[in-house]
Amino acid sequence: MIQVLLADDQEMVRTGFRLILSAEPGVDVVGEAGTGVDAVTLARELRPDVVLMDIRMPQLDGLEATRVLTADPEPPRIVVVTTFDLDEYVYGALRAGACGFLLKDAGPRLLVEAVRAAAAGDALVSPSVTVRLLEHLAARPVARTPQLPDPLSPRELDVVRAVARGRTNAEIAAELFVSLSTVKTHLTNIQTKLSARNRVEIAAWAWEHGQVR
Repeated sequence: MIQVLLADDQEMVRTGFRLILSAEPGVDVVGEAGTGVDAVTLARELRPDVVLMDIRMPQLDGLEATRVLTADPEPPRIVVVTTFDLDEYVYGALRAGACGFLLKDAGPRLLVEAVRAAAAGDALVSPSVTVRLLEHLAARPVARTPQLPDPLSPRELDVVRAVARGRTNAEIAAELFVSLSTVKTHLTNIQTKLSARNRVEIAAWAWEHGQVR
């Protein structure tokens, strides 16, 4: 059972999300928070698997609440859900440690997918946001690939490039003719070597350093 905490200052939004998620098998909404402070308090008390975090909330905004929670020893997976698709929110959310970013008009299907992806250790970003995010990164001057203390192997670089193109683990396994468990092992090693918290940060590293062709 995936346990979810809803953090949004609008009761109507929380009610809508609860109705959508409660209708899904294997998903349980365990609590609701109307402020960023309450979101942090309830997340630490209830220990949900996933927190759906609004950005604009009183007392403590969602980005700061995300930073606070991701600094905990065993943080929940946080998906930022907002009405605003301003670039600084996207970058701020991902850099704060969120593992997904959705616009509130993305629809019920993407909301459920984002929760399931987060619980599984993956990340989902709204398609419209993903396109703009990657376009932004691709338009930057390409940074020289840094000399990592523990360099990525050629196969790990293949996995990094596939992640940057939005491939799922199953798709990566099929493309590289390896098992799903091998892909997961590579991803674990890659995250360690890049100090990346999730696959969104892996993708950002790839685009920023010219690894996507």
